[in-house]
Parts: sequence; structure tokens; C-alpha cells
Amino acid sequence: MSAFHRATVTEVKPRGKGICEAALEFEDGGSGRGLVLEQLVGEVSPGDLVVANTTAVDLSLGSGGYHFVLWNLAKRSLDTHGSGHIMKLRYTPLQFNVEAAEESLGIEAEGFSRVLEGIPVVTGSLHSQLLAATLAYRDARPGGRLVYVMTDSGALPAAFSDTIRFLRQRGSLASVITCGHAFGGDREAVTLHGALAAARKLDSADAVIVLMGPGIVGTGSTVGFTGMEQGLAINAAASLGGTPVAIPRITFGDARDRHSGLSHHTIAALKYGAFARSVIAVPVMEDDRAVLVRTQLEESGLLERHNVEVVDASRVIGLIDGCGFITTVMGRSPSEEPEFFMAAGAAGILAAGIGGEPDGV
Repeated sequence: MSAFHRATVTEVKPRGKGICEAALEFEDGGSGRGLVLEQLVGEVSPGDLVVANTTAVDLSLGSGGYHFVLWNLAKRSLDTHGSGHIMKLRYTPLQFNVEAAEESLGIEAEGFSRVLEGIPVVTGSLHSQLLAATLAYRDARPGGRLVYVMTDSGALPAAFSDTIRFLRQRGSLASVITCGHAFGGDREAVTLHGALAAARKLDSADAVIVLMGPGIVGTGSTVGFTGMEQGLAINAAASLGGTPVAIPRITFGDARDRHSGLSHHTIAALKYGAFARSVIAVPVMEDDRAVLVRTQLEESGLLERHNVEVVDASRVIGLIDGCGFITTVMGRSPSEEPEFFMAAGAAGILAAGIGGEPDGV
């Protein structure tokens, strides 16, 4: 079921560039909070009559308890002032045009196999890995230019991510590129390959992090989850001459056996999705936990397919605590799931040590 209801806006609170939160009173009773993506809907004001999609809240899905404003009935038209002729959300009623980064690359076909020039490409399976990986990279390599490529396997609008907004405000990310049907980055890309090439050639990246936006789609089956894209990102990075670095999803506070220690998500993505070799960044852990993860890597066959580097990433927890931004994974804090965040930080530390001096130095 999908549900759409008319509501009156009673209050508007800005949340960041391109996004605001609206208090809604529904015509058929009840109230709630609605997110307004101004790139698609334009601005709203108290008193405006809007149409909201309430499906996710009705189904108790993980959208943060928000409805999504679909259209502002107070407006007769909306001009997004987009440039370019590539459509995002194409063939849907919300399609809009952007200028694709690939149109500006100008790389000859034979040059793509080495376009990344060996730079590290950190890949993961959850948006909640972005903060730790970024903080660790910047701590280890303050002058490095780090570019975040956001895929379309989670949330589509970059504006939905508080993490992106925080990292951009503190200058930790040189650029954000949204690829596929994800949108709202500093650059838009048609494909992941194009986004990686643009990160290096247009934004002079010394390293790239590839992760989906907030949220993940999962079915509980071996390959039925969008985190499978981690394997595809490894393949793309290797095919373009980059150095793939994989973040393993490691948790010990999850009640589900398939996510105990090394998650089945990591095993599936790196076993069935990745044909190129990567460096799996494993943090130093307590002995019993380290033995479990090592056993899982061995029994899954990942030790044969990939390289493993063990990294002391304990300082990452302090970096997170000291940055002033609250982050969680499945509702659990870094103190409750330190290995998860240390694994992301370990990948950032490894990436900082790959390659020569930053281009900006």
C-alpha cells in the first residue's frame, strides 16, 4: 500500500541546504512531521496546503519517523532551474534534469583503465561508516583531498544526510558526487564509474569513499540487500586503476546471528559481488573477537580472494567523541559497537597511507 494525504503546514524549520522540516496537520485527522526536499518541491510556508506521502511512517519503516511532502498545492508551477539534459528519477513524475559530470571528463577510452592513478577507493555497505572513515583519513592525512561518492542504494537525496552536511561544514570532504539516481551532490554522475573518474580528474581526489546514502534495503537473504554494491564498487575501482579498500561490517551487539562478528553482508558482497581483490581493513580487537572474525574470514574464503590488513584504529573512537556529531549504527553508539566504527576508521587510516603526497601539498 502507498498512502498520500493532504495536509496544512503549520510550522517550518530549516534543516540544512535544500531541506526543511514541516509540521503537518492532516485533513483527515492527525498530525506529523514532513520533510521537504526543496529541489523537488520548492519552498513551503505556514498555511500552505500540501500533499504528503505517508507510506513509510504507516509501515513503521526506518525513515526517521518522517512523511515526505510531494507537492505544494499553494504553487501553480515550479522551475528547478536545472542545467544539462540528463534526467534523475527518470520516467517518474518527479524526473528533473541535471548536468552530468561525465559530460565534462573528456577522457579517451583507452585512458579509463588508469584514470584513478592508483588512489585508494574505500568501499563499505552502510552510510554510518562515512563519519569514522572520513575522520580517520583526515586525522592521518590532513592535507589529503577526500571525495565522497554517494550511490543510490539507500536514500536518494544527499540533503537527507546530516553526516554529509556536518562533514562539509567542517571541511572534511573536498566534494560530494551523487551517482545513479542519487542527487544533490556538488556534482551529479550517471554511473559509479563516471563518478570515480570525476572524483580524480575534476575534483583532484587523493582518495575516494563510496557508500550509499542513509538507509539500506535488506531481505535477510544471501544477496538480497543493497549492500551488495560494495563488491561492485571494488570492481569499478580496480577496473579504473584504483586501489580498493574494503570496510568490513563488524558488530557484536546485534541479536541476529548473521550479523554477529563479521556480517553476512560483508561476506556476500566480497565473495559473490567482488571479482577484483581488495584490502580488507580489520581493526585490532579483543582476542576472542579477533579470533572469531579471523575464523569467519577464513571459513568464508575471503582470505583467499582478498588481502587483509590489521590496523590499530582505537583512536577513531576518540575522534568521533571529540567531533561533536552523534552517530549510531542500528541505534547503537560507538561505545556500544566500537568494532564497527573502528573497522571504518581502519579503512580510512589505510587509505591515508596509500599513494604519494596529496596533490594540494
